[in-house]
Amino acid sequence: MTTPPPHRADTPHDTHTPRDLVGIGIGPSNLSLAALAHPLAELDAVFYEQRPRFDWHPGLLIDGARVQVPFLADLVTLADPTSPWTFLNYLKTHHRLYPFYFAERFHTHRAEYDAYCRWVADNLPGLHFRHQVDAVRWNPEHDVFEVDFTHLDTDGEAEALGRTHTRNIVLGVGTEPHVPDPLRPLVDAPGVPVVHATDYLAHRDTLLAAGHITVVGSGQSGAEIFLDLLRHRPTGREQLHWIGRTPAFAPMEYSKLGLEHFTPDYTRYFHALPENVRDRLTDAQWQLHKGIDAGTLAAIHDELYRRTLDGDWPDTVLTPGVRVRTAGRIATTRIELHLEHLQQNTRTRLTTDAVVLATGHRERPLDRILAGLDPYIRRDSSERPRIDEQFRLVLDPSVTATGCNVYVQNAERHTHGVGAPDLGLTAWRSATILNTLTAKEPYPLPTRTAFTTFGLEQDRQHRVPSARQAPALTPLVDRW
Repeated sequence: MTTPPPHRADTPHDTHTPRDLVGIGIGPSNLSLAALAHPLAELDAVFYEQRPRFDWHPGLLIDGARVQVPFLADLVTLADPTSPWTFLNYLKTHHRLYPFYFAERFHTHRAEYDAYCRWVADNLPGLHFRHQVDAVRWNPEHDVFEVDFTHLDTDGEAEALGRTHTRNIVLGVGTEPHVPDPLRPLVDAPGVPVVHATDYLAHRDTLLAAGHITVVGSGQSGAEIFLDLLRHRPTGREQLHWIGRTPAFAPMEYSKLGLEHFTPDYTRYFHALPENVRDRLTDAQWQLHKGIDAGTLAAIHDELYRRTLDGDWPDTVLTPGVRVRTAGRIATTRIELHLEHLQQNTRTRLTTDAVVLATGHRERPLDRILAGLDPYIRRDSSERPRIDEQFRLVLDPSVTATGCNVYVQNAERHTHGVGAPDLGLTAWRSATILNTLTAKEPYPLPTRTAFTTFGLEQDRQHRVPSARQAPALTPLVDRW
């Protein structure tokens, strides 16, 4: 294990020379890329983030909540286990290796993963927070990208404007909270608390003070929030309602062969499929990434069962297979949700005092930041950017012929499948980008990562035996 890295110290940059790489956004994806780029001394890379510091879903760092991938799926280990930026080196630096060893935990707490990433962000050079990227353009005269940014002060106000030039860009702007259209009027109006799961912890006290609380969303966040609220409500007076569109509060697919959908092998297979097939698969594979951890489901059941010990049932309602058709406020104190059961085709109304929207996240649109590149971007039949196997936007040949590219991270589910946002593929994707960008393969990657063969081999003549033929007979010759 290497020694702890020094504190950040950026090297001076010659403003007349274009950078090799500019990263936009500093979430886990681009933080992984920055960590793996760090030892590549010949690579001039810088990363910009408009937030004042690294934060990973702070509103969901609920006590006891765990990351749904093993600790080996940190920022770098699956590409370079000798890196100084591994989770194990983080533990070593903080003198916590032995406690972690005896804890025997393959899955870490979510708050611990956040602290680990912040440790990397605080010590890694080349990261610039409070830098808001405003525009990206292609300069055909000099064959470089121009990146305009605003340096923000501690209050988030514009302090200075800047511009840098680069041969390559990596977009890692992450996702944003998703609010279904029927629920948008509730979020925009003041009064009764309606909170997206992303902001849950900041508003938990307000929610707990409400009489009746409804959680909308049947994924992992909805389950964790329902469990947390349940644990903080008095027995017999829980007044909790949990609804979701999925046909069941279903466990996430976590079998060993099922997990092979989150391997480079499956990502390559998915990318080679026709666009219409990829779109169908993305919707059908919801249980691979939108299901609930079996341990969380067990904890919910245990808590509900404990509350039946006095002979009564808890004041809770858990109903899957339900969508919210419309929603509105009753006066200024209550909310009315108009519900439809998708299997029964029945409708009803639910009156509640507070709503938590565990309705997930969506990829943040790239159109605004890439508006200046729009004439060069090639799109699919649904007007989404086409992305090649190496995570590069498919651009006009006049750009790519110069060797300049725009890479994307965690914005390619439509081309690379359910593994796009999965932390287990973060290091592999970062290494793929760096290998492609440098053309030197600083991170050799495995050619096979799954026992499953997801498609039929194209070269079938070596895989399928030919029809059996009668063996040729060898004539016997008498020898004297």
